[in-house]
Amino acid sequence: MADPIIQMQNVSKFFGDFQALRDVSLDVANGERVVICGPSGSGKSTLIRCINRLEAHEAGQITVGGTTLTDAPVDLEKIRGQVGMVFQQFNLFPHLTVLENLCLGPRRALGLTDAQARDRALMYLTRVQIPDQADKFPRQLSGGQQQRVAIARSLCMEPRIMLFDEPTSALDPEMIAEVLDVMTELAASGMTMIVVTHEMGFARRVADRIVFMDKGEIVEIGTPEAVFTAPKSPRFKTFLNQILNH
Repeated sequence: MADPIIQMQNVSKFFGDFQALRDVSLDVANGERVVICGPSGSGKSTLIRCINRLEAHEAGQITVGGTTLTDAPVDLEKIRGQVGMVFQQFNLFPHLTVLENLCLGPRRALGLTDAQARDRALMYLTRVQIPDQADKFPRQLSGGQQQRVAIARSLCMEPRIMLFDEPTSALDPEMIAEVLDVMTELAASGMTMIVVTHEMGFARRVADRIVFMDKGEIVEIGTPEAVFTAPKSPRFKTFLNQILNH
């Protein structure tokens, strides 16, 4: 693989006696779009949370943008400055307006002036197609709009990598499409993306590779055409049937 921006080698993660990740190895190229799917409890979210050190792995090695997370000391702010993350829940500050939510990180972490942060925030609100919501509070927005604000907030830090942890799972069905449209546009721009999702239509349309996980392991990996047309693993076949016939 040319120019991997993320390298995971034999990564294991435990929560007490429970092993959430079992000897996971995965490289992601610069600009690649990877979708991770699998049943609940398969280790998908844990895997991407280890990439920006929200969870610390116990074994193996993770390298992000040339920095190995097991090196001591690790500059977590440097890592997280390269890696944006969008969660299931929006995690917006309810007492701040949309614009204020977006300006906070660039001002504090990047040292932008108020004017610079505002200009950047408005640029990314335009990119996610809600510049008219800038002066509203999160409670005044729909779930889909709040998630688009969360995406714009991550983009304001101008990361090299975006991680999405089931970003549509908390949304009503009619709001899912608007968030997926924003993510599709972001993918088309060349952003490196790892997306945990059950939205198989999105995965098939956008992903360069599909990763199927079960019980903390990568069971199958391949292009959308390969894995959807002829999945090799019985576990993946069962999963696809359940998802597609739901």
